[in-house]
Amino acid sequence: MQAKNITKETAKESKKINLQYERDKDREMVTGIAKNYECPGGMIEFVFRKYKQDKTEKYALMDGEICRIPRGVARHMNTNCWYPVHVNAQDENGRPSHKIGTKVRRYGFHSTDFLDESDLGSYGSAHTSLVTVERINVPLTV
Repeated sequence: MQAKNITKETAKESKKINLQYERDKDREMVTGIAKNYECPGGMIEFVFRKYKQDKTEKYALMDGEICRIPRGVARHMNTNCWYPVHVNAQDENGRPSHKIGTKVRRYGFHSTDFLDESDLGSYGSAHTSLVTVERINVPLTV
């Protein structure tokens, strides 16, 4: 019986340590661009709390702006901020059923932490001009 208690306590301790590690990782600040897919150019407002030890915090982010938020909030924006669009279907017996047809994203977060000026290469230098093409007019030959 002594060995069982030791393994249960050890498992409990390792679970606590793992939870603390995950919580610390989720609290690390990351830099990126907030995206509002629902209303481009609009404000993104939501409240978030993942761990019961944390207090609930309100976030207000502007679409397209660079911001610093905790990693857990960024992950939440990329994985949980969507709503389902249901479709009617039939099962193999011909009975009607309901299922999720698609997921429509509301918000997202694009991390820029991994980018560095050296990663951009020659495009990051001040002397390089960047050319964008919006429309090309090509005369049609008959």
